Amino acid sequence: MSVDYVTVGHVTVDVMSDGSRRAGGSAFYSALQAARLGCRATIITRGVRAEIERLLAPFAGELELEVIDAECTTTLRTHGAGVQREQQLLAWAGPIASTDVLVDAAIVHFAPVARETPDELTGRARFVGVTPQGLVRSWPPDGGPIVACPLDRSLLPRCCDAFVFSTSERESCASLLAPADGESRERSLGALVAVTAGAAPTELHLPDGSVVRVAVPAVEQTRDDLGAGDVFAAAFFVALADGASPLLATSFANAAAAVRIAGEGPAAIGDRAAIERRMALAA
Repeated sequence: MSVDYVTVGHVTVDVMSDGSRRAGGSAFYSALQAARLGCRATIITRGVRAEIERLLAPFAGELELEVIDAECTTTLRTHGAGVQREQQLLAWAGPIASTDVLVDAAIVHFAPVARETPDELTGRARFVGVTPQGLVRSWPPDGGPIVACPLDRSLLPRCCDAFVFSTSERESCASLLAPADGESRERSLGALVAVTAGAAPTELHLPDGSVVRVAVPAVEQTRDDLGAGDVFAAAFFVALADGASPLLATSFANAAAAVRIAGEGPAAIGDRAAIERRMALAA
């Protein structure tokens, strides 16, 4: 494989409560975590090339970037944290077509933030992971507050090895946890599903229908949880693709999220050594 880890989704401009602007989006946070696990990581995104390159400049040495040109970059105004977080869509860069996703990768991660990802890829991948957060969001036609909506399973890639979403998205993603028939069943048959719940145990739904709850390491103080779910997803997908058992992969991903939230901003995303130390403390 020519690349270890590819994320597909919008790199966003996140406008914080204090007016500051920083890089965001699942594709960014997940790719950065994968890179710090030793992967050659590439982001396939859409937006204003110069703006995205400027946002990601502090991480240019860690990430590779493919930008599909658009008139604007997806921009989100963010207030609050955790389940209290509210976001408004200020600008949308538009859809990413399947013909834009030409890959030869060990892992491809479909990481939408605003219904932008295609339902297929062109090329090959050994492992396909999906974080459907951006597929269960809707907003007014001219932009505005983002609200939850049910998952349209036709938007998912036909072949998926694992899904990750949070308890706040559980109702919208309920169809991924229930038996399905026909084409919809083909889109998730055999996939693992991890449902994160902050400090509460992560629910791991196995293909045989059983559910295992995996404890989350205690964090003395949560300093910043933005992107924690994306960090979990990347660590989970990398561990699974490396051959770890689902239970061990979940523990590893929980530790990665714990490292992230103990610090501030993307710089707090840990490398493999930091994550393994966190696992050892929780053992």
